[in-house]
Amino acid sequence: MPSNKSVSDAPIVQFTNCRILRDHQLQREDLWVREGKILNPEKLFFDEKGSADVQLDCKDSIIAPGFIDVQINGGFGVDFSLATDDFKSGIDLVSQKILSHGVTSFCPTLVTSPSSVYHQVLPQISVRNGGTHGAGILGAHLEGPFISKEKKGAHPEHCLRTFEAGAFQDLLATYGSLDCVQIVTLAPEMRRSSEVIRELTKRGICVSLGHSVANLSQAEEAVQHGATFITHLFNAMLPFHHRDPGIVGLLTSDRIPAGRKVFYGMISDGIHTNPAALRIAHRAHPKGLVLVTDAMAGMGLAPGRHTLGQQVVEIDGLNTYIAGTKTLSGSVATMDTCVRHFQEATGCAVETALEAASLHPAQLLGIEHKKGTLNYDSDADFLMLNDSLYVQATYIAGEEVWRQDVSGM
Repeated sequence: MPSNKSVSDAPIVQFTNCRILRDHQLQREDLWVREGKILNPEKLFFDEKGSADVQLDCKDSIIAPGFIDVQINGGFGVDFSLATDDFKSGIDLVSQKILSHGVTSFCPTLVTSPSSVYHQVLPQISVRNGGTHGAGILGAHLEGPFISKEKKGAHPEHCLRTFEAGAFQDLLATYGSLDCVQIVTLAPEMRRSSEVIRELTKRGICVSLGHSVANLSQAEEAVQHGATFITHLFNAMLPFHHRDPGIVGLLTSDRIPAGRKVFYGMISDGIHTNPAALRIAHRAHPKGLVLVTDAMAGMGLAPGRHTLGQQVVEIDGLNTYIAGTKTLSGSVATMDTCVRHFQEATGCAVETALEAASLHPAQLLGIEHKKGTLNYDSDADFLMLNDSLYVQATYIAGEEVWRQDVSGM
């Protein structure tokens, strides 16, 4: 069998007997991978006269892009908002464990914390590719401390901050560095937030609106200055009101600048958002929906007491509360669970559910040319799933990094 060695000596792997999610449709095609990228088979056949070195039978699995979680606070006993000596081993553990949930890239998220925590933790987070060691890190998501006291949710009030005269300098002093930061969640009704949004956007950092009492015009102004995301829609914001729909109104606003799309995160765990609310949001603005877990240290652990940054939280089934209250605090849902719940709650197509956890977060972060799709030349980060959307295997850069153990089944 002739193999093309003129372009590359790397082996070509052909995944056969599968349905690939491409161009918003499941298509019965083979997937070709070389050197961590998805190949165009036509170029391979006609330009290179090449063929596969290895063929893998996928047994009629669905192949979809790897999931991207842009809001995850920790898991498996690890809390990203705690400055510990072994922080690196903690982030390594989470990135390894979430491979089984189909997550191939993520944004470790820090909730509102004292400035000293940001100064200690952020230098220990570095953007890196995924692999057998775990999911790739796309950069940190800083959720707070520049948020509303009224909608602080599980964030500690004594750590909340406002913008003073040198607004952006305040933010820099609080965080210490923006080198590895991908997303900042803030409340747009805060004075001087506009200049902060402009400065962050200029640096390529995604600004998200959340934990806020903003009205619709304040939210629209924030989007006009560069904000592109809403942190966990419906949670920690004013409820929808017909005379002023607040941040929720961005989903159908006619004051979004031309060429700009507003995305919104949703915690589709059956706890944080009623299925009817999930359906309303999805039907209003389907292309903007981004599934997030908002998972915390207790994900993957037994019920009981755990942490979320400075707070003690209690897990009771899928419910997580600040200890001694009924205030929801993060989730213990996994990304694959969120995808299945979203598909079931909305009755949407399988393709739609999968894209809400892959294509849409990639578009939000402006990385859809390399992640979130199975287009030619994209990173070969993908999943094999069965028809019920349970993950069977996870691949990063074309290499199998996790597989469901079927020996005991």
